[in-house]
Order: sequence, then C-alpha cells, then structure tokens
Amino acid sequence: MRPTRCRTRLLLAATLAASALAVPLGVHAARGADSGTPGAPPEPEPAGSECRTSVEGSRVVAYCHNPYPSTDLVQLHTECERWWDVDADGAAVAVEPGRTVRLEDRCWKEIATAWVSHRPAPA
Repeated sequence: MRPTRCRTRLLLAATLAASALAVPLGVHAARGADSGTPGAPPEPEPAGSECRTSVEGSRVVAYCHNPYPSTDLVQLHTECERWWDVDADGAAVAVEPGRTVRLEDRCWKEIATAWVSHRPAPA
C-alpha cells in the first residue's frame, strides 16, 4: 500500500509542477508575443497649452495655460494687414505645468491674422 501512496503523491506533485510551468507560457502566447503580431503602441501622454487670442485694433494678446505635466513652448505669430507692415514671429516662451503666460505683439495698422504655435520643450 505504501508504494502506491508515494506514487500518487509524486504524480500529483508532477502534475502541479507541469501546470505551474504551463500557465506563464499560455499567458505569454495569449498576449501575442509569439504570434509575430505587434502589440498596440502605448498612448502618448496629453500635452500642450490652451491658448486664447484676442485682437484689438493693431494689438494682439494671447494667454496660454498649460494644464499638463510637461513643459510646452509657445510662440505667437502675427500677420499684418498692410503689405508694408512687418509680420512678426515672437520668441518661444516656456509654459511650465500649471502656469499661464501672456504673449503680445502689434502691427502699425490692422492685424490680418494671429496664431500660437506649440512644441514640446527639450528634455
């Protein structure tokens, strides 16, 4: 009777060991690692400032607020209405997380368009 109990225990232990080794392999295969199909790329973190631009006569003012955890570089661009008036690209200003900056520019006469461009700050 004794050898049968010993064999039963060994058989049970071997079965548990084999199943413990097989589970990680099944999970690995289920994730597509061995199938040759690439997994979904990670989603990029949201970034960028929200800017509000207002034009009044020959002056333009933009307020940019950055609610995200990464620093954003903003730059005000102004096109003047008159052909002889110089268009301008302002200096890039860093907007740190949770901060608001004010950008302003002007033309001699009327402003045709004004916009703000964004780019991530270098690390």
